[in-house]
Amino acid sequence: MSPTMSLLPTEPLQIVEPFSGRNDLRPNLVGLSREELKTALAEAGLEPFRARQVWQWIYWHGVTDFALMTNIARKTRERLAELFVVARPEIVTEQRSVDGTRKWLLRFGDGNEAETVNIPEEDRGSVCVSSQVGCTLTCSFCHTGTQPLVRNLAPAEIVGQFMVARDSYGEWPTPTETTRMLSNIVMMGMGEPLYNFDNVATALRIVMDEQGIALSRRRITLSTSGVVPMIAKVGEVLDVNLAVSLHAVNDQVRDTLVPVNRKWPIAELLAACAAYPGARNSRRITFEYAMLKGINDSDADARELVRLLAPIHAKVNLIPFNPWPGAPYECSSNNRIHRFAEIVNAGGLSAPVRTPRGRDILAACGQLKSASLRGRRERVGGLESKAAV
Repeated sequence: MSPTMSLLPTEPLQIVEPFSGRNDLRPNLVGLSREELKTALAEAGLEPFRARQVWQWIYWHGVTDFALMTNIARKTRERLAELFVVARPEIVTEQRSVDGTRKWLLRFGDGNEAETVNIPEEDRGSVCVSSQVGCTLTCSFCHTGTQPLVRNLAPAEIVGQFMVARDSYGEWPTPTETTRMLSNIVMMGMGEPLYNFDNVATALRIVMDEQGIALSRRRITLSTSGVVPMIAKVGEVLDVNLAVSLHAVNDQVRDTLVPVNRKWPIAELLAACAAYPGARNSRRITFEYAMLKGINDSDADARELVRLLAPIHAKVNLIPFNPWPGAPYECSSNNRIHRFAEIVNAGGLSAPVRTPRGRDILAACGQLKSASLRGRRERVGGLESKAAV
């Protein structure tokens, strides 16, 4: 057992921090691209090379206090502190599961909240990052889908989630590839990343920058419910690993489970996946499949799944349904899940069964939700039309 795992608590732990709010009007340097950071500092009268120094202090060292940026002259540090901040989302609660999973409820500058999860393994940890407050989709098996979309998250709020996780584990400065406890990012938290693609892409480019957090694109997975027109753009702009929330093998069932299927049905979705650059470069696309009793778990469903995915370099991630209050579904039995897996494996596809993690703190797949509500006068629209452009 690794030293990290031996320190995990033996019962659920919840840490609650009071929310102090942020009334500071100084711009936050977190979330700016390299060029945006250079421009911001130049407009403040600072030399262009300062951007590289500040970038490394923020993203390599995890520093939030300009006074600690010791290779920058004192007067310049004072000037930076007058004009800017380096701010994280604020932790409202931190919960720790009996299995080592950690979940943070994070509050942003406007008071809205989203959840972030880290799932530790013996040799790695996957941080599940949210892209929206709430969700624009209404997937019927997903707790997040019961919360209407409040708003998209900004780049600072997306990359800030990973930085909060690093703070919690004390993983600064950026460790080597082989010593990372937080080694992977999965864009599988609250929201549909492809309905907030520009902000997600900016945040992930920051994460991948070698002079900062320095996470390889092979360590990043973006999950989509099937926003078909944007899939090619993910490959073109980011070329990260792709995961697709499939969950059904025919349009009739998927229309109910994943309503975006009514706009982009299975045949269109799989065609876009087959053309994804990663799939052509020997990287498998992961198809997520929640096991729902009597809904999508028959032998015939398993055989049809094999037929559908045969043309694609794919693997299937079988997810035992994670219950939540008021959920309209039940999880398939263990025997049914393993029989399903046997059929898919025999058909030539890898089909591991995901071990549920963090269920006791509602941190498992499909269980995330926050109490944020959309303002009465706010309107969130045009996402599908933008995606179709």
